[in-house]
Amino acid sequence: MDELGARAAALAARRPRDARLRRVGTSRGGTPLWLLSVGHGSRHALVVAGPHANEPVGGATVLRLAERALADPRLGTAADTTWNLLLCLDPDGARRNEGWLSGPYTLDTYFRRFFRPGFLEQPEWLPDGAERAALPETRALLELQDELRPFLQCSLHGVDVGGGFVELTRDLPGLAERVARAAARLGIPRELGPYDTLYWPALGPAVYRIPPPRRGDLAAAITEAAVESTWYHPHHRYGTVTAVVEAPMWGVAAVEDGSPRADAHAVLRKVSETLRRDTRRLEALLARVRPHLAGVPDAARLLAPVDDYVLVAPGLADAWDPDALGEVRPLSPLDSARLTALGISGRRVALRTAGLLHQLARAAGRPAEGALAELDGLIEAWCADYRDRYGARWIPVARQAEYQARVVLAAFELAGLCAPVRFRSGEPGWGTGARLPMRME
Repeated sequence: MDELGARAAALAARRPRDARLRRVGTSRGGTPLWLLSVGHGSRHALVVAGPHANEPVGGATVLRLAERALADPRLGTAADTTWNLLLCLDPDGARRNEGWLSGPYTLDTYFRRFFRPGFLEQPEWLPDGAERAALPETRALLELQDELRPFLQCSLHGVDVGGGFVELTRDLPGLAERVARAAARLGIPRELGPYDTLYWPALGPAVYRIPPPRRGDLAAAITEAAVESTWYHPHHRYGTVTAVVEAPMWGVAAVEDGSPRADAHAVLRKVSETLRRDTRRLEALLARVRPHLAGVPDAARLLAPVDDYVLVAPGLADAWDPDALGEVRPLSPLDSARLTALGISGRRVALRTAGLLHQLARAAGRPAEGALAELDGLIEAWCADYRDRYGARWIPVARQAEYQARVVLAAFELAGLCAPVRFRSGEPGWGTGARLPMRME
């Protein structure tokens, strides 16, 4: 068992009457999916860590939540609640990120060793509906939702560069204020205009309502998160409220600057033009690398997300371009926060594509050396842009995890099942020694 699973097992061994660890499924690669349950209440809270392979901080967060639930009866016995903590939903994908998880935590290291599977291999999505879910990880999560019928589900996500925000399937009045307090206390910038909430209703600063899912093409699903998902599946069946909790790894202060911009449309045009230009460069590099991938082990798993990003990038550029949109779909108010988030997001699409292509070119060897050198230059320049123009700064893991834990507990409290929870620096899990899980098997 890996480090995260070993720590969960040690916790269950230390408190066998209050905590249980069980296997609830198996990944495509044969890795166990572990669930840590704390308490014996009749009502269930479900927390899902590691839904995206490159977002590992949820592993540290669920252990922190387990310690809190064991230490505070208001979170368990008094609320008649069992906490069900899924340690990692995509352990196979997480393993592919070990190259940067061992550090150093720099943007260059992260993007050169970044992995996130193609859209159809991401286990929270249900592009063909729940009944036709293909991935064993997805089926395991659906079965767990049907078993537990949770009143609250929290999906722990990470923003590589930007700020923290929350997406909800149903409003929890007061959550925006709680998010603001947690973010201010921990030095986490709030993202007041994330690109994937561009057309979503805001429930408060940095809190957004997930629209009901609709069937659509792949590009629309990725661009607008409009596909059916495991976020909404228990909402329809059991009235579950799902909170998607996004915590940033590298924070950017400007994503919470709500000041107006007189040059908003000019900035948007530049963001869109930059994304189109970068995509053309990456498409040309992909065409140079692809012929040399025959015989490269598992090249298809790296190519799938590259093809997805190249597919959706032009649609994203159009979605942000005031000239392309015209009057068909008016944009949300364009303040500095929104414009900064869109600029970061366009660069993110390009950098993720470049990082995956870099790994493919390196694996292809001598025939792809020229493309590899060009990709090195692009990654270096684009990461420098994040650092120098946007001021991206690394946020220690302990603060990322503490922020996520506080938002989860706020959602739990606002669901009406718990007295207010107060936080002090000496509480379980606060310590600065939190690490990203090295492996999440």
